[in-house]
Amino acid sequence: MGRAVVLPLLLASIGMGVPVTVAQDSRAAVEAFVARFSDVRISDVVIDQNLALYLPDGQRPYLSGEQRMFFKVPQRQRVEQTLDGQREIQITVGNRVWVRRTDGRVVELPAVEPLRALPNILIPVKRRAEELLAEWRARGVRDDVSHVVRVGSRTVTVIGARPGDRDVPAVWLDPDYGVVRLVTRERLPNGTKLVDLALSEHRPLSGRLYFPYRQEVFVDGKLLMLYTVRSIATNTNPADALFEPASLRAR
Repeated sequence: MGRAVVLPLLLASIGMGVPVTVAQDSRAAVEAFVARFSDVRISDVVIDQNLALYLPDGQRPYLSGEQRMFFKVPQRQRVEQTLDGQREIQITVGNRVWVRRTDGRVVELPAVEPLRALPNILIPVKRRAEELLAEWRARGVRDDVSHVVRVGSRTVTVIGARPGDRDVPAVWLDPDYGVVRLVTRERLPNGTKLVDLALSEHRPLSGRLYFPYRQEVFVDGKLLMLYTVRSIATNTNPADALFEPASLRAR
């Protein structure tokens, strides 16, 4: 991925845990989760975080930097990133992406689906259970298959996979924290890969809605990116102009 702007993908290594014999209906689990924050009102989020890119072996970071991310509900994003001393800015509106490179050039790129959909995973406000399930189905997650596991002291519903399945699209849903793991097959520049996003170290964000302060992305089982949140603010009303592609050409 070079030095291109990388949106915050996420996921801490979460073990498979011990299956619970009684499976929970996936729709009921999602509806119960959404009901927790039905009164939460969030229109925008600003996140400051550190990021590290790892070598192909997934063992050691080789680049590090900082990001400031702006999300405006429902589908606008701006990422200002400095990586290895090089600054880039990326704007996403719907399924279109524009990037201002370090040399000042502005280019439009194909949207990378896991990145484009990320805000709806992190901040699932104003979403109905059926909308979330439909979005996951579009990414290959079967909502007619589910089981319940123990992850540490917590009970998590795994939607889309049976006990023992490790390489099929699945959503791991914590009843309080929301999505703590998302496994999908994605078409990347180097071919179709198993992408495993993990979210952990959740802290209260607003009302009963939590936010993951540690975010990891694994590709075919190897750590690719690590994000650690330094601060987060909601409802600061960033200017709409920040999300206009024309702003990338302003000096």
